[in-house]
Amino acid sequence: MKIHEYQGKEILRKFGVATPRGKACFSVDEAVKAAEELGGKVWVVKAQIHAGGRGKGGGVKVAKSMDEVRQHAGQILGMQLKTHQTGPEGQKVHRLLVEEGADIKKELYVGMVVDRVSQRVCLMASSEGGMDIEEVAAHTPEKIHKVFVDPATGLKDAEADDVARKIGVPEASVPQARSVLQGLYKAFWETDASLAEINPLILTGDGRVVALDAKMNFDSNALFRHDDIVAMRDLDEEDPAEIEASKFDLSYISLDGNIGCLVNGAGLAMATMDTIKLFGAEPANFLDVGGGATTEKVTEAFKLMLANAKVKGILVNIFGGIMKCDTIATGVVAAAKETHLSVPLVVRMRGTNEDIGKQILKDSGLPIISASDMADAAQKIVAAVSGK
Repeated sequence: MKIHEYQGKEILRKFGVATPRGKACFSVDEAVKAAEELGGKVWVVKAQIHAGGRGKGGGVKVAKSMDEVRQHAGQILGMQLKTHQTGPEGQKVHRLLVEEGADIKKELYVGMVVDRVSQRVCLMASSEGGMDIEEVAAHTPEKIHKVFVDPATGLKDAEADDVARKIGVPEASVPQARSVLQGLYKAFWETDASLAEINPLILTGDGRVVALDAKMNFDSNALFRHDDIVAMRDLDEEDPAEIEASKFDLSYISLDGNIGCLVNGAGLAMATMDTIKLFGAEPANFLDVGGGATTEKVTEAFKLMLANAKVKGILVNIFGGIMKCDTIATGVVAAAKETHLSVPLVVRMRGTNEDIGKQILKDSGLPIISASDMADAAQKIVAAVSGK
């Protein structure tokens, strides 16, 4: 789950991380009122969407008068903001953050993720703030410094100070940087985050260390522990199909292809999509019905896939371990009939009650194409959607 910048800053402040003063706004008038309440002579009007690169896309503007605040807010609010992370369709801006201006002397980068190899939280920091960290990693990897944090001790003073110095924090500001880094770690750890990023973390003219941006993502499997974070969810920023899928405990992600995939198990789903690509086509979605699929869940899965106008065929690939093949077959038949399926359907199933499941499909009277293995299934659905 993702949240907005202003929400991430709310969390960081609870853990002692300094941020600029700012207010979330949902209208132009609110933006002007926020600037008036903040006071000062310079304000920053920021689009709030779940994507990076907002500045390059025109979603971050500096205002030096109330007229400019109103002008920028009017331009940004409601715009279809396109960045390298939104895709060509862009994302509509429904919220703004109006902040006080900052005296930026230097921009730095700090972020935290879970490192699967060491099974620890990894702190990454760089002197190259304000840039995409992927670009820094690709061209100047020596400028990225890492610490793999021992969960028994947390981020130690010496580790934080060492990283701060390596990324160019002056000695007088090292204690502040230490506080920020340790606060970021505590925020990451205590909220069950999967990503916590400040880009840029700035040094101001008077030596303060301030989080000018904040990006936080959370482990969805841990959200039951964090009602306050769940309350921050913005459904306007999420794919309606994925929201609908979550109501039925389906793991669904929309993709750009034309072959719908219904699979049980994330690993098998990934392998299925790879096999479709191997034979020259593109999957329209990732869809894992899990190990407890019911007829209702399978029917809803079909509805989700068919709601996508790009879908020209469906591949069902099931391994019957926990999930029994006859249960899936019954669901597939019911779903095909309820949705009046009019696109080709290929089904491959192996495992528990396989023969019963295949007989259910055969007796259904539906034009279901049976496949013996993954390669055969992928070849048949690719041929079917291409009219061969």
